[in-house]
Amino acid sequence: MSGASDTHPPGVGSTSATSPAPLLLAEDLVAGYVPEVDILDGVSLTVRDGEIVTVVGPNGAGKSTLIRTIFGLLRPRRGRVVLRDEELTGLKPHTIARRGMSYVPQLDNVFPSLTVEENLEMGSFERSRTGARIEAMYELFPRLGERRAQAAGTMSGGERQMLAMGRALMPEPHVLLLDEPSAGLAPAFVETVFEQVQRVNEAGVTVVMVEQNARRALAMSDRGYVLDLGRNRFQGSGRDLLDDGEVARLYLGGGARIDESDGQ
Repeated sequence: MSGASDTHPPGVGSTSATSPAPLLLAEDLVAGYVPEVDILDGVSLTVRDGEIVTVVGPNGAGKSTLIRTIFGLLRPRRGRVVLRDEELTGLKPHTIARRGMSYVPQLDNVFPSLTVEENLEMGSFERSRTGARIEAMYELFPRLGERRAQAAGTMSGGERQMLAMGRALMPEPHVLLLDEPSAGLAPAFVETVFEQVQRVNEAGVTVVMVEQNARRALAMSDRGYVLDLGRNRFQGSGRDLLDDGEVARLYLGGGARIDESDGQ
């Protein structure tokens, strides 16, 4: 194998004595939607300040479940979530959002009857800063400024994804969680969305995303995690995972379908 490692918890979320403390730590998470059925079976993830970290894996691996558990939409049966040394485990999503984390779901991520500007206003926590933050979003996403008076429901899929990211960035989060940002988009918009994710990261926001377009996402990522059957299977730099023959054979083509949402 190249640089990717085939590892299981414990240890995935650990840091050495010389490594900086992680910005976000998800450790040994066990979670599911119905009693006694675990979608996540001890998943761990470490995210450092300023990184883009991508989670990939076959359908049903638990990728989206991991993101939802980190954001408090699903309470873990075991394990913990820590942001900047603050325990978030068991907190409600609105409380987690105020602690510095935002989440963009794959579906239903804008208010279709509201205009672009009204959608952005809905993401603001501090009304005194709403105007300044909206202008910052128009600078980051110029297309939104051009469409500010347009109803979100009449926009293209790529434009709605930009708007969803913009609304999530209104409170100036430390971490942005993205669930399948390119899913369902026309090919012309897929690359645009990835470019926008890169711009968000370059603006100082740490990004964690689950993504169906695994090769493209790993290519732009500092590090990646491969989940399978609710467990950590591989981790490494984005480049190492792409170059790893076993990862490519099992998860980037062939029998393991990594080009669709896992639905979890």
